[in-house]
Amino acid sequence: MRCPYCGSLDDKVIESRTMANGESIRRRRECINCGYRFTSYERIEEKPFMVVKRDGRRQPFDRAKLEKGIERALEKRPVSASMVEILVNEIEDEAIMRGKTIREISTAELGELVLERLNRIDKVAYIRFASVYKHFENLDEFINEVNKLGRDKSE
Repeated sequence: MRCPYCGSLDDKVIESRTMANGESIRRRRECINCGYRFTSYERIEEKPFMVVKRDGRRQPFDRAKLEKGIERALEKRPVSASMVEILVNEIEDEAIMRGKTIREISTAELGELVLERLNRIDKVAYIRFASVYKHFENLDEFINEVNKLGRDKSE
């Protein structure tokens, strides 16, 4: 594995841990050349898991894209990077479980999984994500979503 700091190909594995219900392995590595520590992930290569877009197009599931969307919603919010990682892992695992037989999930279903998790951890991030995901046409739709959040909290 190439060191991201110095580019050396010599490293040693310090720790290995099974992740995502046995679907991947997380390895902590240390570069023998410079001592830099980094993490690598090993996953089984299978037929790609697909996301069905609103217009019917299919594209491979992109974990980085999911993570970027969640990070943007959580920008400047009091949520740690490790919590974002946990959130992305949970959503990815759930998406794969839901689409296990057909190896695909709709963007609508994936978006609802994200909203469900964000609603539990940060209401502001929920509204940020919902405003992009739900394509609010006007201010009334946005206000209705905020009011709905307030009603959910009072129940």
